[in-house]
This record gives sequence, C-alpha cells and structure tokens, in this order.
Amino acid sequence: MDQITFSSVVPQVFSAQVARLNTDIWNAETVFQKGKLYLLEADSGKGKSTFCSYVLGYRHDYSGQILFDTRPAEEMKIRDWTDIRKRHISLLFQELRLFPELTALENVQIKNRLTEFKSRQDIVRWFEQLGIADKLDAPVRFMSFGQQQRVAMMRALAQPFDFIVVDEPISHLDDNNSRVMSDILMSEARAQGAGIIATSIGKRMELPYDKVLRL
Repeated sequence: MDQITFSSVVPQVFSAQVARLNTDIWNAETVFQKGKLYLLEADSGKGKSTFCSYVLGYRHDYSGQILFDTRPAEEMKIRDWTDIRKRHISLLFQELRLFPELTALENVQIKNRLTEFKSRQDIVRWFEQLGIADKLDAPVRFMSFGQQQRVAMMRALAQPFDFIVVDEPISHLDDNNSRVMSDILMSEARAQGAGIIATSIGKRMELPYDKVLRL
C-alpha cells in the first residue's frame, strides 16, 4: 500500500457544522504517502481517535471517501480489513487495549504469534531498550500507564506495515523514554519504508515530520 487518501471525509457528528470546520483532514483532500512522517495536531473532541478508527475500518460513520491506493474503503470486505490490519497498517490505540491478565511479554507475543514477524530476542531487546526488562513476566494490570504504553508500542511494531498510526503514544512518558520509543519507532518504520502518522493534543513525539496537519 503506497497511499491513503481522505477525500471530503466528514464524520457524521460534524455534519451540521461543515462550514465552520477549520481542519486539514475533515472535508478536505489529504493524501498520506508511504515513507513520509505526519503529525496530526488536535484539540480534544476534534476527531483524533475517530480518524484512527476510520483508517483501520473500525468505524464507517462518515460521508466522503477513504481510499487505500485507489480502492475505496466502502468496497472492503471483512477479509480485506483483516489483511490490512495484519500486513499493511498498524495502530497504537490511545487507550492501549492490552489484556490486563496477561504478562507484558504475552501481550506483545499475542500479535507476534499471528504475524511471526519478530524473534523473541528482538522483543526482549525492545524491553531492555525501553527500561522495562524486569516487567517481562509481570501482568500488565500491575504496571503504570507509561509502562503499558511501551508494551502497547512493542505490540504495534510486531507486524509488517506500510503505515503505522500512533495515537497519543507518549502522553505518560518522561523525555528519555519518549526519545527511546521514538528512536525504536523510526528504526522500524525506516526498515520497512513505512509511513508514520502520529497524533497529539499536546505532547508530541520528536520526529522529523514531513507534514504537520491540523484536525
């Protein structure tokens, strides 16, 4: 997949205020290209997480059109979305969606067993880099939110992708851990020639963005 296009997309919740929308995404023509880095800046309630859900096909409550290369999202079947989520687009959810009863390692491996993308050694190395190697076998319910963010990022990276969407990825991290996580993300994206779409309502990942867009 080489590009994702948002063409005159307007969430239903904003349909009554189209004329007042001041955004680079909604009711606009925006193309995200593979290999490029994008930052979506937004105030709370402007549709940041809605955008992420649209890209992954979890929601379809909008007018306009979303294209994957030249294929419209409305033509996608369940098997197509499954393939997209497994091979082409990865998402780090703002709310993380980890399994609290599983250990940190198990939460990463649950995806990696589906994709067989990384070795156990690769994953353990991420834990070491992110300063939570001592949490490998700890249930995530006993970890802080910032520690859980790092686990969720590793899980998002345990698959091939053309684009990775990271929704508020460092909201609970200190500067050092934010930098390490940004470095790991950039390394993985570059290795795959992938694009990054990061969102922020304040604290942002320090990446060499090609374009900053306003929601």
